Amino acid sequence: MRAARSYLTPKMGMNKINWMEVAGELDTRGHALLPALLAPAACDAIAARYDEDRGFRSRVVMARHGFGRGEYRYFAYPLPPLVERLRTAIYPHLAPIANAWHERMGRDDRFPTDHAAFLDRCHAAGQTRPTPLLLQYGAGDYNCLHQDLYGDHVFPLQVAVLLSRPGEDFDGGDFVLTEQRPRMQSRAEVVPLGQGDAVIFAVNERPVRGTRGHYRVKHRHGVSTVRSGRRHTLGIIFHDAA
Repeated sequence: MRAARSYLTPKMGMNKINWMEVAGELDTRGHALLPALLAPAACDAIAARYDEDRGFRSRVVMARHGFGRGEYRYFAYPLPPLVERLRTAIYPHLAPIANAWHERMGRDDRFPTDHAAFLDRCHAAGQTRPTPLLLQYGAGDYNCLHQDLYGDHVFPLQVAVLLSRPGEDFDGGDFVLTEQRPRMQSRAEVVPLGQGDAVIFAVNERPVRGTRGHYRVKHRHGVSTVRSGRRHTLGIIFHDAA
Protein backbone atom coordinates (compact mmCIF):
# COMPACT_ATOMS: atom_id res chain seq x y z
CA MET A 1 0.00 0.00 0.00
CA ARG A 2 1.70 3.21 -1.16
CA ALA A 3 -0.12 5.49 1.32
CA ALA A 4 0.84 3.34 4.31
CA ARG A 5 4.56 4.00 3.76
CA SER A 6 4.12 7.62 4.75
CA TYR A 7 3.20 6.85 8.33
CA LEU A 8 3.99 3.21 9.14
CA THR A 9 7.51 2.03 9.88
CA PRO A 10 8.96 -0.07 7.02
CA LYS A 11 8.59 -3.35 8.92
CA MET A 12 5.01 -2.74 10.06
CA GLY A 13 2.83 -2.40 6.95
CA MET A 14 -0.67 -3.76 7.59
CA ASN A 15 -0.01 -6.75 5.34
CA LYS A 16 3.12 -7.62 7.32
CA ILE A 17 1.29 -7.93 10.63
CA ASN A 18 0.52 -11.51 11.66
CA TRP A 19 -3.17 -11.00 12.34
CA MET A 20 -3.69 -14.63 13.33
CA GLU A 21 -1.12 -14.13 16.07
CA VAL A 22 -2.85 -10.89 17.06
CA ALA A 23 -6.18 -12.74 17.31
CA GLY A 24 -4.57 -15.39 19.51
CA GLU A 25 -3.14 -12.77 21.86
CA LEU A 26 -6.48 -10.99 22.08
CA ASP A 27 -8.28 -14.27 22.83
CA THR A 28 -5.76 -15.25 25.49
CA ARG A 29 -4.92 -11.94 27.16
CA GLY A 30 -7.45 -9.37 25.97
CA HIS A 31 -4.76 -7.25 24.35
CA ALA A 32 -2.08 -7.50 21.65
CA LEU A 33 0.96 -5.36 20.89
CA LEU A 34 1.87 -3.95 17.47
CA PRO A 35 5.51 -2.85 17.99
CA ALA A 36 6.79 0.18 16.08
CA LEU A 37 3.53 0.69 14.19
CA LEU A 38 4.15 4.41 13.62
CA ALA A 39 7.44 6.00 12.61
CA PRO A 40 8.87 8.60 15.05
CA ALA A 41 8.23 11.46 12.62
CA ALA A 42 4.55 10.48 12.37
CA CYS A 43 4.30 10.29 16.18
CA ASP A 44 5.81 13.76 16.55
CA ALA A 45 3.53 15.20 13.87
CA ILE A 46 0.36 13.91 15.51
CA ALA A 47 1.46 14.93 19.03
CA ALA A 48 2.20 18.45 17.77
CA ARG A 49 -1.43 18.83 16.73
CA TYR A 50 -2.55 18.98 20.36
CA ASP A 51 -1.85 22.70 20.65
CA GLU A 52 -3.51 23.61 17.36
CA ASP A 53 -6.80 25.49 17.50
CA ARG A 54 -8.47 23.72 14.59
CA GLY A 55 -9.33 20.11 13.91
CA PHE A 56 -10.93 19.16 17.23
CA ARG A 57 -14.56 19.04 18.32
CA SER A 58 -14.04 19.21 22.11
CA ARG A 59 -11.50 19.30 24.94
CA VAL A 60 -11.90 17.42 28.23
CA VAL A 61 -10.01 18.29 31.43
CA MET A 62 -10.10 15.03 33.37
CA ALA A 63 -10.06 16.51 36.87
CA ARG A 64 -13.33 18.37 36.25
CA HIS A 65 -15.15 15.06 35.74
CA GLY A 66 -13.32 12.81 38.19
CA PHE A 67 -11.60 10.95 35.34
CA GLY A 68 -8.09 11.53 36.69
CA ARG A 69 -5.64 14.30 35.83
CA GLY A 70 -4.54 15.40 32.38
CA GLU A 71 -6.65 16.22 29.38
CA TYR A 72 -7.68 15.01 25.95
CA ARG A 73 -9.20 16.36 22.75
CA TYR A 74 -11.57 14.61 20.35
CA PHE A 75 -10.80 15.08 16.68
CA ALA A 76 -13.50 16.56 14.46
CA TYR A 77 -14.50 15.25 11.06
CA PRO A 78 -12.77 15.15 8.69
CA LEU A 79 -10.14 13.32 10.70
CA PRO A 80 -6.45 14.02 10.06
CA PRO A 81 -5.37 11.83 7.11
CA LEU A 82 -3.01 9.71 9.23
CA VAL A 83 -5.71 9.01 11.83
CA GLU A 84 -8.30 8.26 9.15
CA ARG A 85 -5.96 5.86 7.36
CA LEU A 86 -5.11 4.00 10.55
CA ARG A 87 -8.74 3.70 11.60
CA THR A 88 -9.82 2.49 8.17
CA ALA A 89 -6.88 0.11 7.65
CA ILE A 90 -6.96 -1.62 11.04
CA TYR A 91 -10.73 -2.15 11.32
CA PRO A 92 -11.13 -4.88 8.62
CA HIS A 93 -8.54 -7.02 10.39
CA LEU A 94 -10.34 -6.70 13.71
CA ALA A 95 -13.92 -7.19 12.47
CA PRO A 96 -13.59 -11.01 12.18
CA ILE A 97 -12.17 -11.14 15.71
CA ALA A 98 -15.02 -8.98 16.98
CA ASN A 99 -17.60 -11.20 15.28
CA ALA A 100 -16.03 -14.33 16.74
CA TRP A 101 -16.12 -12.78 20.20
CA HIS A 102 -19.80 -11.86 19.86
CA GLU A 103 -20.66 -15.37 18.69
CA ARG A 104 -18.91 -16.92 21.70
CA MET A 105 -20.62 -14.50 24.08
CA GLY A 106 -24.05 -15.22 22.59
CA ARG A 107 -24.54 -11.72 21.22
CA ASP A 108 -26.60 -11.36 18.05
CA ASP A 109 -25.02 -8.28 16.51
CA ARG A 110 -22.26 -8.70 13.92
CA PHE A 111 -19.91 -6.19 12.32
CA PRO A 112 -19.44 -5.51 8.60
CA THR A 113 -15.94 -5.89 7.18
CA ASP A 114 -15.94 -2.30 5.91
CA HIS A 115 -15.56 0.45 8.50
CA ALA A 116 -17.66 2.94 6.56
CA ALA A 117 -20.58 0.50 6.69
CA PHE A 118 -20.21 0.21 10.46
CA LEU A 119 -20.11 4.01 10.83
CA ASP A 120 -23.32 4.21 8.76
CA ARG A 121 -24.93 1.98 11.38
CA CYS A 122 -23.64 4.20 14.20
CA HIS A 123 -24.81 7.39 12.50
CA ALA A 124 -28.27 5.98 11.76
CA ALA A 125 -28.62 5.37 15.52
CA GLY A 126 -27.61 8.96 16.37
CA GLN A 127 -23.94 8.19 17.12
CA THR A 128 -22.46 10.82 14.82
CA ARG A 129 -19.61 12.40 16.81
CA PRO A 130 -16.09 11.14 16.00
CA THR A 131 -14.25 9.41 18.84
CA PRO A 132 -10.55 9.26 17.85
CA LEU A 133 -8.71 11.39 20.38
CA LEU A 134 -5.38 12.83 21.41
CA LEU A 135 -4.42 12.63 25.09
CA GLN A 136 -1.89 14.78 26.93
CA TYR A 137 -0.42 14.12 30.38
CA GLY A 138 2.07 16.14 32.43
CA ALA A 139 3.85 15.46 35.70
CA GLY A 140 1.38 14.12 38.29
CA ASP A 141 -1.27 13.29 35.71
CA TYR A 142 -3.01 9.92 35.35
CA ASN A 143 -6.09 8.33 33.79
CA CYS A 144 -8.50 6.36 35.97
CA LEU A 145 -9.60 2.90 34.89
CA HIS A 146 -12.50 3.24 32.46
CA GLN A 147 -14.28 1.99 29.33
CA ASP A 148 -14.94 3.96 26.11
CA LEU A 149 -18.52 2.98 25.23
CA TYR A 150 -20.34 6.13 23.95
CA GLY A 151 -23.63 4.52 22.82
CA ASP A 152 -25.54 1.34 21.99
CA HIS A 153 -23.30 0.44 19.05
CA VAL A 154 -19.90 -0.50 20.47
CA PHE A 155 -17.06 -2.12 18.55
CA PRO A 156 -15.41 -4.41 21.12
CA LEU A 157 -11.78 -3.52 20.32
CA GLN A 158 -9.83 -0.28 20.25
CA VAL A 159 -6.25 0.90 19.75
CA ALA A 160 -3.88 3.20 21.62
CA VAL A 161 -0.59 4.41 20.12
CA LEU A 162 2.10 5.93 22.33
CA LEU A 163 3.45 9.05 20.61
CA SER A 164 6.10 10.07 23.16
CA ARG A 165 9.44 8.51 24.14
CA PRO A 166 9.52 6.80 27.56
CA GLY A 167 12.59 7.78 29.55
CA GLU A 168 13.20 10.82 27.34
CA ASP A 169 9.95 12.76 26.95
CA PHE A 170 8.41 11.40 30.17
CA ASP A 171 8.83 8.95 33.05
CA GLY A 172 6.09 6.81 34.61
CA GLY A 173 2.75 6.89 32.85
CA ASP A 174 2.40 3.16 32.17
CA PHE A 175 -0.57 1.81 30.20
CA VAL A 176 -2.60 -0.39 32.55
CA LEU A 177 -5.31 -2.98 31.84
CA THR A 178 -7.51 -4.83 34.30
CA GLU A 179 -9.86 -7.77 33.85
CA GLN A 180 -12.64 -8.92 36.18
CA ARG A 181 -13.68 -12.56 35.91
CA PRO A 182 -16.91 -13.65 37.62
CA ARG A 183 -16.45 -14.42 41.33
CA MET A 184 -12.72 -13.66 41.14
CA GLN A 185 -10.48 -10.77 42.13
CA SER A 186 -9.53 -8.25 39.43
CA ARG A 187 -6.22 -8.82 37.65
CA ALA A 188 -4.05 -5.91 36.49
CA GLU A 189 -1.41 -5.91 33.78
CA VAL A 190 1.04 -3.19 32.78
CA VAL A 191 1.72 -3.07 29.02
CA PRO A 192 5.17 -1.60 28.26
CA LEU A 193 5.12 0.65 25.21
CA GLY A 194 7.78 2.51 23.25
CA GLN A 195 7.26 5.45 20.92
CA GLY A 196 5.15 4.32 17.98
CA ASP A 197 4.02 1.09 19.63
CA ALA A 198 0.29 0.35 19.46
CA VAL A 199 -1.77 -1.82 21.77
CA ILE A 200 -5.09 -3.34 20.70
CA PHE A 201 -7.36 -4.14 23.63
CA ALA A 202 -10.89 -5.02 24.67
CA VAL A 203 -13.21 -2.06 25.11
CA ASN A 204 -15.65 -3.68 27.51
CA GLU A 205 -15.73 -7.48 27.61
CA ARG A 206 -14.31 -10.56 25.89
CA PRO A 207 -15.12 -14.28 25.93
CA VAL A 208 -13.06 -16.72 27.99
CA ARG A 209 -13.49 -20.48 27.73
CA GLY A 210 -14.54 -22.21 30.94
CA THR A 211 -15.58 -25.73 31.85
CA ARG A 212 -19.15 -24.99 30.76
CA GLY A 213 -18.45 -22.98 27.64
CA HIS A 214 -17.51 -19.34 27.27
CA TYR A 215 -18.17 -16.65 29.85
CA ARG A 216 -17.67 -12.88 29.73
CA VAL A 217 -14.72 -11.06 31.28
CA LYS A 218 -14.94 -7.30 31.91
CA HIS A 219 -12.01 -5.06 30.98
CA ARG A 220 -10.96 -1.54 31.91
CA HIS A 221 -7.91 0.49 30.98
CA GLY A 222 -6.05 3.55 32.24
CA VAL A 223 -2.66 5.20 32.68
CA SER A 224 -0.57 5.28 35.87
CA THR A 225 0.85 8.53 37.24
CA VAL A 226 3.34 10.38 35.05
CA ARG A 227 6.32 11.23 37.25
CA SER A 228 7.91 13.82 34.96
CA GLY A 229 7.76 15.24 31.45
CA ARG A 230 4.89 15.13 28.99
CA ARG A 231 3.17 12.09 27.46
CA HIS A 232 0.96 12.04 24.33
CA THR A 233 -1.21 9.17 23.14
CA LEU A 234 -3.39 8.64 20.08
CA GLY A 235 -6.61 6.76 20.80
CA ILE A 236 -8.45 5.06 17.94
CA ILE A 237 -12.02 4.04 18.76
CA PHE A 238 -14.00 2.52 15.92
CA HIS A 239 -17.55 3.44 16.96
CA ASP A 240 -18.73 7.04 17.05
CA ALA A 241 -20.45 8.75 19.98
CA ALA A 242 -24.05 9.75 20.58
